[in-house]
Amino acid sequence: MRLLRPAMFALVIAGAFFYFTTWRSNAKFAGANPVNWISEPAHVEITEASGGEGLDSEEQNNISVYKKNIPSVVNVTSRVMTFDFFYGLVPQDGQGSGFIIDKDGHILTNYHVIENARQVEVTLHNRKKYKATVVGTDQAHDLAVIQIKAPDLVPAVLGDSAHLQVGQKVYAIGNPFGLAGTMTRGIVSSIRPVREPNGATIGDAIQTDAAINPGNSGGPLMNWHGEVIGINTMILSSVGQNAGIGFAIPINTAKAVLNDLMTLGRVRRPALGVRTIPISADLADEMGLPADYGLLILQVTPGGAAEAGGLRGGTERAYLGNKLIMLGGDLIVAIDGQKVEDEMDLSQLMNNHRAGDTVKVTIYRDKKKMDVEVALAEAREQV
Repeated sequence: MRLLRPAMFALVIAGAFFYFTTWRSNAKFAGANPVNWISEPAHVEITEASGGEGLDSEEQNNISVYKKNIPSVVNVTSRVMTFDFFYGLVPQDGQGSGFIIDKDGHILTNYHVIENARQVEVTLHNRKKYKATVVGTDQAHDLAVIQIKAPDLVPAVLGDSAHLQVGQKVYAIGNPFGLAGTMTRGIVSSIRPVREPNGATIGDAIQTDAAINPGNSGGPLMNWHGEVIGINTMILSSVGQNAGIGFAIPINTAKAVLNDLMTLGRVRRPALGVRTIPISADLADEMGLPADYGLLILQVTPGGAAEAGGLRGGTERAYLGNKLIMLGGDLIVAIDGQKVEDEMDLSQLMNNHRAGDTVKVTIYRDKKKMDVEVALAEAREQV
């Protein structure tokens, strides 16, 4: 009996606790339907957007650019042989992009996309695959032309990159990470010379914030009309992926060498045939030169374009630091009306020409300003 009373008391306490904490709370939520408080309506009503709303002008232009150019953009797969310590020579595939430039199947892409390739394959937008032949390469400009034999090809429209403005809209189409037919959009962020990983310099490279990733190389960069104004070539990133800074080769640089690439397989790179030093204001004052900028010709290459055109090198021995130079030569200040301040300016101007072109070289000779017509020769490791 003594044990029964404490047990009964504990049972009453537990029952009271259950009533106030569990049963009463459940009964409150059950309401009029104590069996199941979750409703099961006969018809579900949701809010939907009204149909038939049109696209705005910007969206329409995006779609137009994509539809116009997607048939011209291709996926380029290259197979190279690499050395493995355990297995020796093994094949390795790389991917990039390119775009069709004529109905004969010529495709423009980057040199580094097909570099050292044993086999090149092109996949069109309709997923048909064709083996490609390398027609011509230009390592200095990171350009290459390959060719396929296929029917009903749609060439891209090549625009003009000479008057691009920072801020104008651009579109990139390619195959980033193998995702075929991807379009991204951005603006021209800057126009600047950049140095590629292989040491080559791209004069007036188009910098853009349009997303460019591995696999986009060789694909087109287009203006809002859908005209190709650049060839996507590299990104600036510490992780190897898009960081908002990509670069494209100006299409005018490619157009200047296309004929050579397609007919000769190489580029007849032009050369002025001079050895020069850049002139600063201090040097100009010390040497008594009539301009405080430009390139002073130390020597003209025997038999070269400059010598044939009548340009003169130096005749007076002098030392610049511990370097022997020749003074008294012509001072180049412009070519075709464009100011020349250093060797990079001269190199960029040469990139816009090919061997055989005639340029107007503006010089100072004995403090007299004059223009000299020079027919550019083919480069042999010189400018």
